Amino acid sequence: MPPRVLVSDELSETAVQIFRDRGVEVDYMPKLGKDKDALAEIIGQYDGLAIRSASKVTAKLLEKATRLKVIGRAGIGVDNVDIPAASKKGVIVMNTPFGNSITTAEHAIAMMFAVARQLPEANASTQAGKWEKSRFLGVELFNKTLGVIGAGNIGGIVCDRAIGLHMKVVAYDPFLSEERAKAMGVTKVDLDDLLARADFITLHVPLTDKTRNILSAENLGKTKRGVRIINCARGGLIDEAALAAALTSGHVAGAALDVFETEPATENPLFNLPNVVCTPHLGAATTEAQENVALQVAEQMSDYLLTGAVQNALNMPSVTAEEAAVMGPWIKLASHLGAFIGQMTDEPIKAINILYDGSVTAMNLPALNSAVIAGVMKAANPDVNLVSAPIVAKERGIQISTTRQDKTGVFDAYIKVTMVTDRRERSVAGTCFSDGKPRFIQIKGINIDAEIGAHMLYTTNDDVPGIIGLLGMTLGKNGVNIANFTLGRSGAGQEAIAIIYLDQPIAPKVVDTLESTGMFQQVKPLQFDV
Repeated sequence: MPPRVLVSDELSETAVQIFRDRGVEVDYMPKLGKDKDALAEIIGQYDGLAIRSASKVTAKLLEKATRLKVIGRAGIGVDNVDIPAASKKGVIVMNTPFGNSITTAEHAIAMMFAVARQLPEANASTQAGKWEKSRFLGVELFNKTLGVIGAGNIGGIVCDRAIGLHMKVVAYDPFLSEERAKAMGVTKVDLDDLLARADFITLHVPLTDKTRNILSAENLGKTKRGVRIINCARGGLIDEAALAAALTSGHVAGAALDVFETEPATENPLFNLPNVVCTPHLGAATTEAQENVALQVAEQMSDYLLTGAVQNALNMPSVTAEEAAVMGPWIKLASHLGAFIGQMTDEPIKAINILYDGSVTAMNLPALNSAVIAGVMKAANPDVNLVSAPIVAKERGIQISTTRQDKTGVFDAYIKVTMVTDRRERSVAGTCFSDGKPRFIQIKGINIDAEIGAHMLYTTNDDVPGIIGLLGMTLGKNGVNIANFTLGRSGAGQEAIAIIYLDQPIAPKVVDTLESTGMFQQVKPLQFDV
């Protein structure tokens, strides 16, 4: 059955057709996003939900979304999606951060020109029949210092355009390296230095606990007198009351805002102040940007539903289509290793340590980590997946650590997972051969070579004669067929293990029979999603 997607906000017909052309069933109901009750009634029928800003994806709605796997937001902002609730539900949330980057950056530059030359007020005055040429004395951008807070994708484009205008650009961004700043032609500075030096300040950061009110009353007081401020990023980055006071006092010479703390903004302390330019969140409002983000979200959602590729996800590591094809066996192996650990452990887990050896270290390790954690967590919660597993692990206080190392053994690559509890450590390692089939290669430090099947039996015992015969005879008498049988031991007469690939599940009475012999320390039936 092909995956099914609901489009509940306005999306171009070209974007909707992408779903159809890719083999995804799609229902286009653009007015549904404004009717939360109607949306809740039918959301359980869909694997994907494509939205813009009208649809509100709440925890309550997600309770009804029993099939939902992915939410795609045509645009950057996801304020209308409860991402923590989606993550717990195992639903990927994607946005389209690059489709409107140029448009938003251009709007910031346009707003900078507008506030530098007081264009809106001059336009209104002239159209009112006045000729107040001497009233509107502007400033040049040439040779002025632009302070860019946030030099990521959009901020980087603004830097490039400002350099083209022959402005001096300083940037504050904790994630900006000196090498990258040099390549961009900007000077990396700390926030206080930027505030003190900039003639114009433009913001291009998301709204987080760390960035909320980044231009507070205190920080506005650190700015150069006569500074002009532009915000086309997110409302809430500026203390609007403090900015209004700074404008009224003359410390800030002008401001241009496309976003506000409360939207729609029908009232605001910045309205009707001189040299304040306001637009109604138009940063992404161009024909090109609206079409670009619509096409992008359709492609991303289709890729995920059809191939497992994850792009621009906000709650899961991204996996390209090319990575998905190469990493498929390794993601499956990581899941099996986690599943082994999870099924073998009945006590609270304190830590999961994941070791990557050899060529696997060059792969997308965050995605592999998620697969390991999901495998572990599924033993207790079958509904856990790659999205929700890290959330569940964090809630339980489980520490996750990752180690990479160069090739150390006979295998080109392998993964080893070690689980830590208050009482013990348990480890399992595996690799993928050229046939793409995952295999266990070590359990409890004992080397083995075990193919992984849906139904398996794991036993531990002292290395004494008769164990193989006892296992084979007991399983045979109970009609359990053995597909593969692997043995390993730490040394002659020491600890030994067996891992047996079965054609069908093993009944509890068979496990009881084996345990009653007194020959085994552990008899554990295992299930794997192959």
